[in-house]
Amino acid sequence: MRWQIRQAVLSDFRWLVRVDSLAENDDDRRTQIAIAISKGQCWVACDAGDPAVPVGYGCLDKSFFGEWFVPLVIVSNAHRRCGIGRKIIAHLEHCSSATKIFTSTNMSNTPMRQLLAQLGYQSSGVVENLDPGDPELIFMKVLDE
Repeated sequence: MRWQIRQAVLSDFRWLVRVDSLAENDDDRRTQIAIAISKGQCWVACDAGDPAVPVGYGCLDKSFFGEWFVPLVIVSNAHRRCGIGRKIIAHLEHCSSATKIFTSTNMSNTPMRQLLAQLGYQSSGVVENLDPGDPELIFMKVLDE
């Protein structure tokens, strides 16, 4: 399949909630997604043959001490390990127009940690006590200028 990335629109919201298993039962996550879409800070991954149905999404903002930050990269369970997460992150890096970019993930999220290592992200810190027993790991990548 050929995957394309496009900016999310309001009509994508219901699909993104389906893609994101946490959003199905979490009002805060649904609000976060809706705000990102309305601010133009959300991009979706779709099959190029069916661009109306997102299979993943990512968000980009400057919420991390004024630095570019990727707060969410979500791929549906059925479409993981297909290169979609890699494509979303690469697109967000390009959109940032920055010299460096940050993201984070829980220590327990081994697939995301592996992906970030493959993409050249380096460890940049740890935040304890957000999720009990599962520290948040901060990562940074220097982007080509």
